[in-house]
Amino acid sequence: MISLPIHNMSGAEVGTYEFDPAELASGINRQLLHDVVVMYESNKRQGTVQTKSRGMVVGSTKKLFRQKGTGNARAGSKRSPIRRGGGRAFNSMPRDWSYRLPKKAVRLATRMALLSKFQDNEVRVLDDLQVAEPKTKAIANVLTALKIDGKKTLLAIAEHNPILWKSARNIEGLQVSPASDLNAYDLLHQKIFVVTKSALDLLRKPISKPQPTA
Repeated sequence: MISLPIHNMSGAEVGTYEFDPAELASGINRQLLHDVVVMYESNKRQGTVQTKSRGMVVGSTKKLFRQKGTGNARAGSKRSPIRRGGGRAFNSMPRDWSYRLPKKAVRLATRMALLSKFQDNEVRVLDDLQVAEPKTKAIANVLTALKIDGKKTLLAIAEHNPILWKSARNIEGLQVSPASDLNAYDLLHQKIFVVTKSALDLLRKPISKPQPTA
């Protein structure tokens, strides 16, 4: 069993949260986590690099001089890749680096990454997190009370909250995400995982299987 103290916004302990780690995943597959992280990194690549081939370079296609009798090496046009200002022999072209692993593998990797946070004692559970108006200081005070200010932190909430998001967006190293949008990359990239009690209840639910269509 995993047992963690529940904190309020002032940092004081107000209870204990216990659950079976098997509810998240039966274990941690490092190779799967690696593959999923590489996928997310590849999907972030823009792939907009491009250089000009000899056909894209502006200039005459006329042969510089006759083939024989000049004493020089034979030469083609000035757009040749071996000449200054010419095109590239193997020019780079825009490329789409994105790809997707199976959905089941990605979902399982997310739960494994979440389990690893609990095993490494990098989780802080909040009883509730409510902000009346967009105030950066309110969220900064919570991080200070939990003694994690200055650390790269991922804050998971039950559902999207624009007021809470605006309050946290100016804090360096802090990322806010609804429970439904969590992924393995964000969980592993951020050092500390702060989660509200209601969000953790959602994360513990088993993955629902798609219903067959009639």
